Amino acid sequence: MDAVASPPRPPLYIRMNERDNVAIVANDGGLPAGTVFADGLRLVEKVPQGHKVALVDLAAGEAVRRYDVVIGRAARAIPAGSWVHERLLEMPEARSLDGLPIATVRPPSLPPLEGYSFEGYRNADGSVGTRNILAITTTVQCVAGVVDFAVRRIKAELLPRFPNVDDVIGLEHSYGCGVAIDAPDAIVPIRTLRNITLNPNFGNEVMVVSLGCEKLQPERLLPPGSFTIVDERNVADVGESADAKLDVVCLQDEAHVGFMSMIDSIMATAEEHLERLDARRRQTVPASELVVGVQCGGSDAFSGVTANPAVGFCTDLLVRAGATVMFSEVTEVRDGIDQLTSRAVDAEVAAAMIREMAWYDDYLKRGSVDRSANTTPGNKKGGLSNIVEKAMGSIVKSGSAPISGVLAPGEKLRQRGLIYAATPASDFICGTLQLAAGMNLHVFTTGRGTPYGLAQVPVIKVATRSDLARRWHDLMDLNAGRIADGEATIEELGWELFRLMLEVASGRRTWAEQWKLHNALVLFNPAPVT
Repeated sequence: MDAVASPPRPPLYIRMNERDNVAIVANDGGLPAGTVFADGLRLVEKVPQGHKVALVDLAAGEAVRRYDVVIGRAARAIPAGSWVHERLLEMPEARSLDGLPIATVRPPSLPPLEGYSFEGYRNADGSVGTRNILAITTTVQCVAGVVDFAVRRIKAELLPRFPNVDDVIGLEHSYGCGVAIDAPDAIVPIRTLRNITLNPNFGNEVMVVSLGCEKLQPERLLPPGSFTIVDERNVADVGESADAKLDVVCLQDEAHVGFMSMIDSIMATAEEHLERLDARRRQTVPASELVVGVQCGGSDAFSGVTANPAVGFCTDLLVRAGATVMFSEVTEVRDGIDQLTSRAVDAEVAAAMIREMAWYDDYLKRGSVDRSANTTPGNKKGGLSNIVEKAMGSIVKSGSAPISGVLAPGEKLRQRGLIYAATPASDFICGTLQLAAGMNLHVFTTGRGTPYGLAQVPVIKVATRSDLARRWHDLMDLNAGRIADGEATIEELGWELFRLMLEVASGRRTWAEQWKLHNALVLFNPAPVT
């Protein structure tokens, strides 16, 4: 029997605020010229899905509003029903960092969300992992090939003997030598790698492979007493409270005669760590132990309509449950800085956000670019005309809770709640820095589609559109496009994501984990390379 085709959807546009004078076309494939909407608006030209249509006649120079924010000014007169794309918009200047509202918004206090838990791995330092992974830290890119060879051997020969260990990975990167190791900004990649080594998913097992002659010596990367055990009750130096011995395999050690000697040494050391990790078992822990990094990549105009608002609703649920949520990407929140400083819990947090924005403004200026360099050809094809519009859709991932802390690039979390972690917008660098901050679960929204994944932490992928979710059915974990389709509300998707997080944190594999898809770590290095 032939399948019955679904009836075509009536023409539909989505307007984010009643003051907006543009809206986005919701229909798959876009709509042709002559299409008439229910309110009588007629398209004067074809408008692709996700792209903006003028709801009224716009005069040259008139402000174009979406999200009740000026996303640009009309470069020429734009008749109602026209396609409003990036070539018709003049982007506004960045908001000044002076005279911002400071801690002026006091959202209504929401009741605690109690009774939710997941099955995680409790670590000696008080943190909780969602996976049980042996991570082998590298001090320099020179050893990457050797570590990769060793990891493949470990997985094939040792890992089957330790069924309670989820994976063995090498923390490979392109840093460590040929760099200005004493430059002021060199602290960023060094502390990033240091703090990734201490990620909760690695069970406090620290194993390092070095070459021997590199600038980033193991003792410099992880000096005795340099890392801390952190919880809300106590901050104690590891040197005073635990065995801080650094377990290093140095390839230039004279004891290594031949390549296989190096591999044997790495495997013998790894076996000791595997034995300890294998003795660990999942135990019930409260949802407050989640440390979630939220991020978007391959964004489109639906990102700020479906997936990111659902993530924002879920962010509020997590904060109510006592968990920690990090949102990031400096250039993708820069144009909403007034929204963020107004939500800061106090003037100190607001000042920290301003400081990070100012630092990044200067960083971009040194490279002779500004925040407008952020938007990609895919963003524009998906309907995002410029970084202002993109930022408005990105910020909503942060929900409505007060912002209780700020992290500079590479820093480690020391508190709970909603945290702004200042990172570049690059998917790979942002993910790397959120790992360093201590995330144990990652949520990644996408409209254009990306196979992005991380080996160190499970990544839940959320599609902004049903068309993407259908085509990439075995890559997307959740379809937020159902919001635009009228099949679910933002609140319903937010709750669905919250419950999915608890399942994934308890061991349910994401699609990226099933296919073993992951991107390489990319350290943010603003210091010179020599």
